Amino acid sequence: MSPIEKPVALVTGSSKGIGRGIALRLAREGYALVVNGRNATGDDVEGGPFEVKTRIEQEGGIADVCLGDIASPDDRRRLVDWTLERFGRMDLLVNNAGVAPAERRDLLEATEESFERLIAINLEGPYFLTQRVANRMIELKQQGIVPCPRIAFITSISAYTSSTARGEYCVSKAGLSMAAQLYAHRLAEYGIPVIEICPGIIQTSMTRTVQEKYDRLIAEGVLPTARWGQPEDVAAVVSAFARGDLDYSTGTRIEVGGGFGLRRL
Repeated sequence: MSPIEKPVALVTGSSKGIGRGIALRLAREGYALVVNGRNATGDDVEGGPFEVKTRIEQEGGIADVCLGDIASPDDRRRLVDWTLERFGRMDLLVNNAGVAPAERRDLLEATEESFERLIAINLEGPYFLTQRVANRMIELKQQGIVPCPRIAFITSISAYTSSTARGEYCVSKAGLSMAAQLYAHRLAEYGIPVIEICPGIIQTSMTRTVQEKYDRLIAEGVLPTARWGQPEDVAAVVSAFARGDLDYSTGTRIEVGGGFGLRRL
């Protein structure tokens, strides 16, 4: 189809949590959104990807849903092809989809199955999705359809913070952090900026099961900014990147963690 006039953003895992916050913010900034989740039903308007789509449309934006698991090569291929068939362009990829271990287990007891699951979803999926998207973005830019495509990786402070009760999560995010560096390096010659955004303690359904622990740590001063982060805090950085404010900062890692990474005495 002919490309639409609006820039188009594909946000993986945008049916809830951080991804939902990013999708809603980008829609308000003028992007058409591809909302992605692993599963949902068409009448799922109370939550999930179709709720996000409905919310965007109610606010006057453009959105559509493409379901798919980024751990699946076939789903990754379909997600990219569907986006281009539906909108004719792709200006921004936000690699947000990710999962925590189904059960937090000590490093000495964690299972190979859990490790393989997290690597497949948190690292292998976005790594190869980005490869596919990047090649299409190069074509779109050379054809003059997309003036400046951009790619963001949502990693975690766990990429550089040890947590021995979920070692597989830390390893997957550390690998994703390097993937962001690699793609920033490789795509610089094509003028495609790539950044890494590292959320800290963000209040979502993923952290709900450990809320008491993080409430205590925040109260004890683990963060200079003594509050939970919100999806909107991460979305604000993605928004600045999407506007082009950070294009000269390709390869940069931005922590959204309330000052977690500060060295303090």
